Amino acid sequence: MFITAVILSIILALVSAAAGAPKALLKGPATEQLTGRNLSPSLVRFIGAAEVAGAIGLIIGIFWHPLGIAAGIGLAIVFIGAVVFHARFGDYSNAETRGASLPAAALAIVSVVVVITLAAA
Repeated sequence: MFITAVILSIILALVSAAAGAPKALLKGPATEQLTGRNLSPSLVRFIGAAEVAGAIGLIIGIFWHPLGIAAGIGLAIVFIGAVVFHARFGDYSNAETRGASLPAAALAIVSVVVVITLAAA
Protein backbone atom coordinates (compact mmCIF):
# COMPACT_ATOMS: atom_id res chain seq x y z
CA MET A 1 0.00 0.00 0.00
CA PHE A 2 2.91 2.33 0.71
CA ILE A 3 4.23 1.88 -2.84
CA THR A 4 0.86 3.03 -4.20
CA ALA A 5 1.02 6.13 -2.02
CA VAL A 6 4.56 6.89 -3.22
CA ILE A 7 3.64 6.51 -6.90
CA LEU A 8 0.50 8.63 -6.56
CA SER A 9 2.40 11.24 -4.52
CA ILE A 10 5.04 11.56 -7.24
CA ILE A 11 2.42 11.83 -10.00
CA LEU A 12 0.42 14.39 -8.05
CA ALA A 13 3.56 16.36 -7.19
CA LEU A 14 4.52 16.54 -10.87
CA VAL A 15 1.03 17.65 -11.90
CA SER A 16 0.80 20.17 -9.08
CA ALA A 17 4.24 21.65 -9.77
CA ALA A 18 3.53 21.85 -13.50
CA ALA A 19 0.22 23.62 -12.86
CA GLY A 20 1.50 25.86 -10.07
CA ALA A 21 4.82 27.11 -11.46
CA PRO A 22 3.32 29.15 -14.34
CA LYS A 23 0.75 30.66 -11.96
CA ALA A 24 3.45 31.56 -9.46
CA LEU A 25 5.38 33.27 -12.26
CA LEU A 26 2.20 34.84 -13.70
CA LYS A 27 2.76 33.26 -17.11
CA GLY A 28 0.74 30.98 -19.35
CA PRO A 29 -2.87 30.53 -20.40
CA ALA A 30 -4.12 29.47 -16.96
CA THR A 31 -2.91 32.74 -15.48
CA GLU A 32 -4.60 34.70 -18.26
CA GLN A 33 -7.82 32.78 -17.73
CA LEU A 34 -7.81 33.38 -13.99
CA THR A 35 -6.95 37.07 -14.18
CA GLY A 36 -9.56 37.44 -16.93
CA ARG A 37 -12.13 36.19 -14.45
CA ASN A 38 -11.38 38.91 -11.93
CA LEU A 39 -8.79 37.15 -9.77
CA SER A 40 -6.03 39.51 -8.77
CA PRO A 41 -2.50 38.68 -9.95
CA SER A 42 -1.37 38.40 -6.33
CA LEU A 43 -4.05 35.78 -5.63
CA VAL A 44 -3.09 33.83 -8.76
CA ARG A 45 0.55 33.96 -7.65
CA PHE A 46 -0.46 32.74 -4.16
CA ILE A 47 -2.43 29.82 -5.64
CA GLY A 48 0.56 28.87 -7.79
CA ALA A 49 2.92 29.09 -4.83
CA ALA A 50 0.56 26.91 -2.77
CA GLU A 51 0.52 24.28 -5.52
CA VAL A 52 4.32 24.28 -5.79
CA ALA A 53 4.69 24.13 -2.00
CA GLY A 54 2.23 21.23 -1.91
CA ALA A 55 4.26 19.40 -4.54
CA ILE A 56 7.45 19.86 -2.53
CA GLY A 57 5.64 18.76 0.62
CA LEU A 58 4.37 15.60 -1.06
CA ILE A 59 7.88 14.63 -2.16
CA ILE A 60 9.36 15.27 1.29
CA GLY A 61 6.32 13.53 2.77
CA ILE A 62 7.42 10.27 1.18
CA PHE A 63 10.17 10.22 3.80
CA TRP A 64 8.39 12.10 6.59
CA HIS A 65 4.70 11.18 6.62
CA PRO A 66 3.32 14.05 8.72
CA LEU A 67 4.51 16.60 6.16
CA GLY A 68 3.08 14.54 3.31
CA ILE A 69 -0.29 14.36 5.02
CA ALA A 70 -0.29 18.10 5.71
CA ALA A 71 0.73 18.84 2.10
CA GLY A 72 -2.02 16.55 0.84
CA ILE A 73 -4.64 18.28 2.95
CA GLY A 74 -3.39 21.68 1.80
CA LEU A 75 -3.54 20.60 -1.84
CA ALA A 76 -7.04 19.20 -1.29
CA ILE A 77 -8.14 22.63 -0.08
CA VAL A 78 -6.58 24.28 -3.14
CA PHE A 79 -8.24 21.77 -5.49
CA ILE A 80 -11.63 22.13 -3.78
CA GLY A 81 -11.36 25.86 -4.42
CA ALA A 82 -10.41 25.18 -8.04
CA VAL A 83 -13.36 22.83 -8.55
CA VAL A 84 -15.78 25.39 -7.09
CA PHE A 85 -14.22 28.20 -9.15
CA HIS A 86 -14.47 26.25 -12.41
CA ALA A 87 -17.99 25.04 -11.65
CA ARG A 88 -19.09 28.59 -10.95
CA PHE A 89 -17.97 29.63 -14.42
CA GLY A 90 -19.48 26.58 -16.13
CA ASP A 91 -16.16 25.17 -17.29
CA TYR A 92 -17.26 21.56 -16.81
CA SER A 93 -20.20 21.89 -19.19
CA ASN A 94 -18.24 23.86 -21.79
CA ALA A 95 -16.65 21.54 -24.38
CA GLU A 96 -14.22 24.26 -25.49
CA THR A 97 -12.57 24.58 -22.07
CA ARG A 98 -9.63 22.20 -21.88
CA GLY A 99 -8.25 20.99 -18.60
CA ALA A 100 -11.19 22.08 -16.45
CA SER A 101 -11.52 18.51 -15.15
CA LEU A 102 -7.93 18.47 -13.93
CA PRO A 103 -8.71 19.97 -10.50
CA ALA A 104 -11.44 17.36 -9.90
CA ALA A 105 -9.12 14.51 -10.88
CA ALA A 106 -6.30 15.93 -8.77
CA LEU A 107 -8.69 16.25 -5.81
CA ALA A 108 -9.60 12.58 -6.15
CA ILE A 109 -5.93 11.55 -6.33
CA VAL A 110 -4.89 13.68 -3.35
CA SER A 111 -7.75 12.23 -1.31
CA VAL A 112 -6.54 8.70 -2.07
CA VAL A 113 -2.93 9.64 -1.26
CA VAL A 114 -3.88 11.10 2.12
CA VAL A 115 -6.04 8.11 3.07
CA ILE A 116 -3.38 5.59 1.99
CA THR A 117 -0.62 7.50 3.78
CA LEU A 118 -2.70 7.67 6.95
CA ALA A 119 -3.38 3.95 6.72
CA ALA A 120 0.30 3.15 6.16
CA ALA A 121 1.54 5.39 8.98
